[in-house]
Amino acid sequence: MTTVAAIDAATLASHPAWLRIKDAATALQPLQAQNGSIEDPPQHEAARAHVDALIDGVRELAPQFPHDRAYLDALIVDFQRWADGCFAEPDFYDSLVAFQPQEHRVNGLTHLVVFPMYTQNGSRDRHVEAVLVQVIWPDFVAELEASDYSNKLFVPIRFLDFTAGYDTNSAVLFPETVAMRQIPTFTWGAIFADREAARFRRVLRAAVDVTKLDLPDLAAELLDDQHLAEETFVMWDLIHDRTHMRGDLPFDPFMIKQRMPFFLYSLEEMRCDLTAFRESVAIERRIAAKAEPTAADLKLQRHAKLVQYCVIFDRIFRFAITGTRVRNYDGLGGQLLFAWLHQHRVLHWTDTQLAFEWDRVPDCVNELGAAIEHLYWQSIDRPKLNHWLHAYDLVSGVLEPHPASRWQTRDLPLTGTPREITDLVMDDEFPLSMFYEAFEKKMRDVVASTSGITGATA
Repeated sequence: MTTVAAIDAATLASHPAWLRIKDAATALQPLQAQNGSIEDPPQHEAARAHVDALIDGVRELAPQFPHDRAYLDALIVDFQRWADGCFAEPDFYDSLVAFQPQEHRVNGLTHLVVFPMYTQNGSRDRHVEAVLVQVIWPDFVAELEASDYSNKLFVPIRFLDFTAGYDTNSAVLFPETVAMRQIPTFTWGAIFADREAARFRRVLRAAVDVTKLDLPDLAAELLDDQHLAEETFVMWDLIHDRTHMRGDLPFDPFMIKQRMPFFLYSLEEMRCDLTAFRESVAIERRIAAKAEPTAADLKLQRHAKLVQYCVIFDRIFRFAITGTRVRNYDGLGGQLLFAWLHQHRVLHWTDTQLAFEWDRVPDCVNELGAAIEHLYWQSIDRPKLNHWLHAYDLVSGVLEPHPASRWQTRDLPLTGTPREITDLVMDDEFPLSMFYEAFEKKMRDVVASTSGITGATA
């Protein structure tokens, strides 16, 4: 794999043309309605000036991104059409389908991305946002993707600079968030590995202090090495992302928007994370069994072990206490993993200190993954409601439900509609344990401080 000479991040992020694009996008945002239109005609003259400035900036910067020439040309046309159409609800379909970053997964390659879009876990307003990004594509990940872990849609990136919609917890750039007239076949999905790694490192450092955890030496390296953490998250995300489309899935593997109990989404996310964990264990053990592993083998083995640490620590330390307690499916997954490890006596909270029996952890975590996969395998032979009830039994067999839960007692209108039954799931169906209540209070400020963090600001 050839690595291109990366455009110096500081130079690109401070380039006058980029700053004009960023300023113009920022000025447009307060003029826009939630759907992206600008409804007030007296604002149109100012909006047109901002669009003109943005287009000028794109034209000036375009030569820096020859791989995105078709996209940037279409982007200019889409902005001009939006302005000429009196700033009605924007339609950036043409520029979106021209943007194909998955075709250029080259380490260090940069992209200028501008769309009217919402940012997941950030603003739900479909406003003009602008992002400078850089591809993270290390050799060992390229080799994994080219062999057993093919994922042609996956694009790991890092922030160089961004507008306000990304000064949040959002760590993804997805095409489905863009304003467009029709839905194309989506061919890419981008994840900001630098943000994931940076907030993981900050939270883990604080959690180690709070719990007095004695980190394994290899895991401790993550605290001081942002680059190592980024590459580890790319490997984790590569396998996690592809798992959503693979396995013995329910007929609808939760990819279509629909209302259902939030713990089902938790199990799906855990299934993907635990698949990444299981595959990392398999890679580590396979290389350990080689009589003469190569230098590349040993590097991959090291990252495979680091993925295991990242899955465990990110889930139990950050996910479990991040966000509100309103149908927080990611938080529930962290609680589930912690309780599973504790109840199988490989995680210990004794004398107010956390400890793991690390030699037993891989097989124990894999047992939870196998339980979820068995639930999925059985699902195609069950009616939807029965599948939901069995999924609830799996979670409630590990975590204590709220004592007022009607799902726990099966006080449900089982002849009603799926929506009626879903509505009876409590917002906080599985409350935090006493451990997590105390832990969250000590970690609250640290978790909040990770909003907007990047690898450069960690």
